[in-house]
Amino acid sequence: MTKLFQSLGDWLDDRAGVRKLIHDSLYEPIPGGARWRYVWGSTLVMAFMTQLITGVFLWMAYSPSTQTAWESVFYIQYEMNGGWLLRGIHHFMAQAMVVLLAIHFLQVVWDGAYRAPRELNFILGLVLMLIVLGLALTGYLLPWDQKGYWATSVGTNLASQAPVIGPDVKKLAVGGSEYGHQTLTRFFALHAGVLPGALMAFLVLHIALFRRHGLHARKPDPTKDAMFWPDQVLKDSIAALAVLTVVLLLTIYFGGAELTAPADPANPYDAARPEWYFLFLFQFLKWFPGELEVWGAFIIPGLIMAVLFLMPWIGRTRTGHLINIAMLFLLLGGAAALTAQAIHEDYFAAWNSKEEILKADDPVLAARYEASERFLNAKAEAHREADRVIELAESPERIPPTGALSLMYDDPLLQGPRLFAQNCASCHNYVDPSKPAEEQPHAIVNAAPTAPNLFGVGSEAWAAGILNPEKIASAHYFGYEGSPFVEGDMVSYVTESLGADVDDEQRAKAKEAFAKVAEALEAEAALPTAPKTNEERQNRIAEGRELIAGGLSEMLESGMSCTDCHKFHDAGDLGTAPDLTGYMSREWLLAFVRNPAGERFYGDNNDRMPAFGPHDNPQLNQLDDKSLGLIVDWLRGDWVRVSEPVE
Repeated sequence: MTKLFQSLGDWLDDRAGVRKLIHDSLYEPIPGGARWRYVWGSTLVMAFMTQLITGVFLWMAYSPSTQTAWESVFYIQYEMNGGWLLRGIHHFMAQAMVVLLAIHFLQVVWDGAYRAPRELNFILGLVLMLIVLGLALTGYLLPWDQKGYWATSVGTNLASQAPVIGPDVKKLAVGGSEYGHQTLTRFFALHAGVLPGALMAFLVLHIALFRRHGLHARKPDPTKDAMFWPDQVLKDSIAALAVLTVVLLLTIYFGGAELTAPADPANPYDAARPEWYFLFLFQFLKWFPGELEVWGAFIIPGLIMAVLFLMPWIGRTRTGHLINIAMLFLLLGGAAALTAQAIHEDYFAAWNSKEEILKADDPVLAARYEASERFLNAKAEAHREADRVIELAESPERIPPTGALSLMYDDPLLQGPRLFAQNCASCHNYVDPSKPAEEQPHAIVNAAPTAPNLFGVGSEAWAAGILNPEKIASAHYFGYEGSPFVEGDMVSYVTESLGADVDDEQRAKAKEAFAKVAEALEAEAALPTAPKTNEERQNRIAEGRELIAGGLSEMLESGMSCTDCHKFHDAGDLGTAPDLTGYMSREWLLAFVRNPAGERFYGDNNDRMPAFGPHDNPQLNQLDDKSLGLIVDWLRGDWVRVSEPVE
């Protein structure tokens, strides 16, 4: 076997000169001996090779189109064996490359390794740095999620403001006037083809020039001169292993790279931010509002890059070298300060008490707090949306052929609150009255409601509140400001039936009767969240229906019953109050929201509730049937629950 390998080695050496290549690679002189400060170039090469390998495997499962990009990344992250690990390593190694680049650049400048005859190699290094940043920028969009879409949108819109060529640059990058398939395919071509190819080409030139000029040692000790093999190879290997370990630990800790909800051009993402290594630019632009933005986006960064490229000539003298070092520390320190400032502004509301900010009575602090609060709320909402759409994608429903975005558009849990806030929250609340509003992140609060609170609408608890004299006149039901019902027949009926003038025995009988009525009304609503019906509950519901249909008149001192005002199945007639047949069922609610002034509901007694869909022609209505259905289903708690069997 040994002779076989020796013969193979001889054959390769004879044809390709392998032994000489290996010898020249390993036995490069290291002035002053091996040092840890020399490991950064090798770790960068290792990081790029890791990106190349993981990128190829990710490419095999990725499909760049607006209907398949997010879906294919979801498959990689949640269904492909080891996909989360592969994507996480690719994601965190990209960030490691930026850190390694900064350290390597700092080391080169500090050691003066950019001076003659290494000027060209230093310039190639800067080009490589720009290519790496380009790879990071183009890769951000590829998952086609909210975070990447809106961050890239901000970046390309900024590029359009470049003098003279700005609009053409944006159109070229986007592939037209709107983001879509062309945008993804162009960014993917850049990320997976053009930029890696350019990086490999420049990297070969960079290494070739490095080998030509040799390693530049700062104050080398001639007595410690050594070869690249074995000491420096060992140090490089340990450093590369350490970087890989950190990346692997980050991947395991975070469970791979983040995937937010599918990109939705109709739903702006207020928490859109670039990755942390571009955050300083984002913050820097805030210093240049309006027409001055071109200075922060192009002129000043362009001048800084020009100075970086001129460093080899600025640093020819000792004074120039010190200027380069000072300038570099100023740039890195400024970038770090801007990054910290951006993070502090974003999380200002999380780190400060709202009461203390209001007490300070400082409009600047108040504005900062509000901006931070919007960011944090948008981020929390984005995480909720992402969790929900991933939950739906993993459910038996799966992702439909129309793409994952349709899962979001068809889901009452996601769309219902949004549509409610847009169309209903000017009058109604949606907040659990048993808890403080600030403890309910998904509550929709109207500070001055002019209609009942719709939290839990149709449930037994909600119906029981209407039949409770202490609750019916509250702001959660008919006691809101300007309510015409607070002194109406319903409030009087409940108050008289359970009021102070009623003896204890009669009050107890009335409470029990109203409790059964509430159960019967919940049964009419047929809520998906209603408790399972056993024989005892079924009997109570039947008794409640009999009470609604007329039985209450015999039990209450008032001698009145529900059907004196309401219709209920075959009992009573349509009058001045809504029909209780199918009360708060999906069909009932849809019909009510479409036209509350209909004969079946309030008729001419309708107070201020607008009709959202009274016309046969959908184009004449405020809301289409789908939007109405999403609001109603959300109010009724009728959405897919993955933890339960899906019919």
